[in-house]
Amino acid sequence: MGALFRMIHSLLFWAGLTLSSALLFPVALLIWAVTSPFDRRRVALHQFTCFWGSLYTWFNPAWPVRIVNRHKLADTPSVMVANHLSFLDILVIFRLFNHFKWVSKVENFRAPFIGWNMTLNGYIPLRRGDRDSIVKMLASSERTLKEGSSIMMFPEGTRSSSGKLRPFKKGAFDLAMKTGSPIQPIVIRGTHRALPDRGFVLQGRHPIELVILDVISAESYAGLSVEELTDQVWNAIASELGADEVETPGSVELSRVPRPPAGIEISHGHA
Repeated sequence: MGALFRMIHSLLFWAGLTLSSALLFPVALLIWAVTSPFDRRRVALHQFTCFWGSLYTWFNPAWPVRIVNRHKLADTPSVMVANHLSFLDILVIFRLFNHFKWVSKVENFRAPFIGWNMTLNGYIPLRRGDRDSIVKMLASSERTLKEGSSIMMFPEGTRSSSGKLRPFKKGAFDLAMKTGSPIQPIVIRGTHRALPDRGFVLQGRHPIELVILDVISAESYAGLSVEELTDQVWNAIASELGADEVETPGSVELSRVPRPPAGIEISHGHA
């Protein structure tokens, strides 16, 4: 009976998301048309997009969201990074109503309504494994930061199938160092249990928590290598999560665990 209820709940959720997106996209298009001549950073449209994304957690009693330390959000353009557990991470981060541009795989921009709205917002596409796309993404991200908007990335590069923190790629931190931008670490909990990676069936009631960590200023990481900075941010997020939510050797203290190799250098988000 529980499985049947979850299936019905899931079908209603996805149908509601599809229908509401079809209804809300024309509103987004109108906001874009009216404000784009004087709102070059698309601040108004992004705020509406935050409202749009927030609807799905506001009105779902199975996903009570708690935001911790909202006051710690950077008040200047920053490179925002978070662990990545589920599709729901995007909806939860929109609850911050903070101005930023997502870096997202190019396939997401093709999705009807939601992807079209991403294009209107000026979010930044990335084609995986395409060096020219990576270079273009980095250039767009640098320009976006200089224009006064933050960048939002998931430095793990993809959702964690285990629900535990994985190694970070260096792209987000290289970007921060090149532009002298602060880094805003964010920790997400609970979304993997609510909707696992690659799953479409909602898993019942699961509280979700978004924890804003201390901003890491450019002055504080001056002199570090990009590898050291990547390690520093990974350790900050890992320490907040705790050893049972991190992919590390089981019996070793978290503070003593070396970060696994970062792999390729370019990170990307999913919107």
